[in-house]
Amino acid sequence: MRLHLDTDFAGDPDDACALAMLLSWADLEITGITTVADPDGRRAAYVRRLLAMVGRDGIPVAVGAAVSLDGEAMGGIPDHERYWGEPPLDRATGHDSPEPATAALTRSIAAGATVAAVGPLTNLAEFERTHPGTLRDVRVVAMAGWFEKPASPGLPRWGPAADWNTQCDPHAAQIVAASADLTLVPLSLTANVCLRREQLGRLRAAGPLGELLARQALAYCADEGKTEIALAHKGLPDDLLNFHHDPLAAAVAAGWDGVREGEMRLRPHRDGAVMSFEPHPDGRRVGVVTDVDSAEFDEVWISAVERAAAPA
Repeated sequence: MRLHLDTDFAGDPDDACALAMLLSWADLEITGITTVADPDGRRAAYVRRLLAMVGRDGIPVAVGAAVSLDGEAMGGIPDHERYWGEPPLDRATGHDSPEPATAALTRSIAAGATVAAVGPLTNLAEFERTHPGTLRDVRVVAMAGWFEKPASPGLPRWGPAADWNTQCDPHAAQIVAASADLTLVPLSLTANVCLRREQLGRLRAAGPLGELLARQALAYCADEGKTEIALAHKGLPDDLLNFHHDPLAAAVAAGWDGVREGEMRLRPHRDGAVMSFEPHPDGRRVGVVTDVDSAEFDEVWISAVERAAAPA
């Protein structure tokens, strides 16, 4: 199977968790990686740093959209020292890509790749605008969407405003929703899969890659108050570090069978500045992941990271 990863890497560390998992996924070829919300190429440079860490720097990486389709910034990058340590980042390596993001997507799609979109959908929307109709037959699995009732009791009811990837670029989300063979992995489901403190021992034993993920998870937990979120919701583990939003979407894109998928008719709906996907009989048919085996995913994810970190 071929897969293209489109990511706002180096923000929320679940992007790094997703890529680390995919690197050892059985029978999977990563045809390319494009970064989004990347005005100075730092996200792409961080992707390359992680790939080099495990000897996979042959995977093509291209810098994508700097801002949203409406010209808005789409999030920043946390402190380098806390999240990555030494050495300092060589930003010049972010822009030495042999091809732009649209060309990288063209090559991956021509090879029959599924696109795992785990950041704002700007790159895909720009691709559709410059290649009209091309996304029609492309399977895009997006970490996006909010459907009001959580799959399990005691989980956060964030609401559509918390759907970061959609709200960063609602215009792009509308274009992709109207164009691609789209499957949504919504927040109400990804809230069921977590990285927990009890997994830190296995991560730290998994060499530099595991140590990096552990470092970033602890820093992000402190920065975003994940412990307080866990204590406020009985359905979450007390030792929550982060949610595996992007790893679950990436696993679905890679063909993992530990989820249940359905189909809904959805149409974009704007309530002021907030966009959501509204069930409607006249909406477009969209795939939606509706259930997940959380315990199985815990083991699938960390085992994949251990394999990726192992010497070749």
